[in-house]
Amino acid sequence: MINKELKILGISKANLGTSTGTKQFAKGKFITSYSPVDGKEIAQVQCTTKKEYEKVIETAQQAQLSWRNIPAPQRGEIVRQLGDKLRQLKPTLGKLVSYEMGKSYQEGMGEVQEMIDICDFAVGLSRQLYGNTIHSERPGHRMYDQYHPLGIVGIISAFNFPVAVWSWNAALALVCGDVVVWKASEKTPLCAIACQQVLAEILKQNKLPEGISSLITGDAEVGNWLSEDKRIPLISATGSTRMGKEVAVKVAQRLGKTLLELGGNNAIIVTEEADLKMTLIGAVFGAVGTAGQRCTSTRRLIVHEKIYEQVKKSLVDAYKQLKIGDPLDSKNHMGPLIDQDAVAMYSKAVQSIKAEGGKILVKEEVLKGKGYESCCYVRPVIAEVENHFAIVQAETFAPILYLIKYKGDVENAIALQNEVAQGLSSAIMTTNLRQAEIFLSQNGSDCGIANVNIGTSGAEIGGAFGGEKETGGGRESGSDAWKVYMRRQTNTINYTTSLPLAQGIKFDF
Repeated sequence: MINKELKILGISKANLGTSTGTKQFAKGKFITSYSPVDGKEIAQVQCTTKKEYEKVIETAQQAQLSWRNIPAPQRGEIVRQLGDKLRQLKPTLGKLVSYEMGKSYQEGMGEVQEMIDICDFAVGLSRQLYGNTIHSERPGHRMYDQYHPLGIVGIISAFNFPVAVWSWNAALALVCGDVVVWKASEKTPLCAIACQQVLAEILKQNKLPEGISSLITGDAEVGNWLSEDKRIPLISATGSTRMGKEVAVKVAQRLGKTLLELGGNNAIIVTEEADLKMTLIGAVFGAVGTAGQRCTSTRRLIVHEKIYEQVKKSLVDAYKQLKIGDPLDSKNHMGPLIDQDAVAMYSKAVQSIKAEGGKILVKEEVLKGKGYESCCYVRPVIAEVENHFAIVQAETFAPILYLIKYKGDVENAIALQNEVAQGLSSAIMTTNLRQAEIFLSQNGSDCGIANVNIGTSGAEIGGAFGGEKETGGGRESGSDAWKVYMRRQTNTINYTTSLPLAQGIKFDF
């Protein structure tokens, strides 16, 4: 089904493995990529061995020595070419994302658009890697700070955004003068190979060295090699909180740097003064988009008691209209979960809801029969719960929406929202300015993302993306997120013939 797209993207049996550019090599065990759309095998990909990993890192080290000396605007030119190539390949790569991961085709193309957008952002950034000038307390001295490349950036990405997260990191790291080594999810290896092929061809056309962008393939063991490697100053890891904690410990033990973008348990607060039409659209897309497998997916809907019954009825009615099926068919609203393990997690979560006393409003179901051969399609669930339920406090990567009632002022709703371990995305639906401003204040949402009158899901690349608490504290994409990919240096220049010391210290002899 996807053979034409693989060919256009330059993927063949010859390059299904480790890569330091246009050179592919792998001798490890095989992993098989199955499509959750129809359950069919797409391809087998060979994993990276430890010996091959060492070759990748050595090649990356050599490439970085020359790459860092290329002026930043010229590095930006390479990223510009990547963005232009992605524009040409958007429908093709979007289809591969949809077929291998299971998200809708529109979402797949939207993910490629994110890649294009971050390339555009990074190109402009390549002329804006600003430091500050600082007034010295000593006469005849000048101070400033500047930023230098870190070296190798290790990227560990998850299945749910198999191409965008790599681009958020790679585009910024490259203009900052770093080289990248990417360990993609073993559930979506072909998307990673496609991205590596595209960038590798651009590097080759520009006569740039192997190793500026490298791909390693495998399971958690390969990720551990990156995390424990002292030659890699920064690890950017996206995935579960459990995974992030393991990475953080390993990197901290060698005093490396981490950029962690981990789990979310995102809520929309719906006040008594909300626009309910907007609320319904934001909540439904947030809950069922990507089959609830976004880190920004809406997990909890915290609704004021005055409008609770009305919101509940509207949601249940809306869910009856949802079409579930092949994500490449634009008529469908929701595709499959990534695999059978995800389906089992969905079913287990529903049982936990019932065991804790929750009420299922839209019943769970694993869909079977024609069009559902992969057995990865499920019916999205709505459940009435209490915020303190253990299952509600956890992140479930599935289309399960928890409906929670609150009473009184908006501060009560904010307290419920913040009463979870995760702190990624949040939103409030209200036409009341006071409520909106309280939500955005220091006494409001404790999340890295706080929205007013839009949902929790979907973010523009111009803003920094990430969250607090067990979400990890990292920031990717826009704003000044580029600074994490560079080392900061403070410089003081004395242009006099004397040597005064700071703080007025005297040291004469």
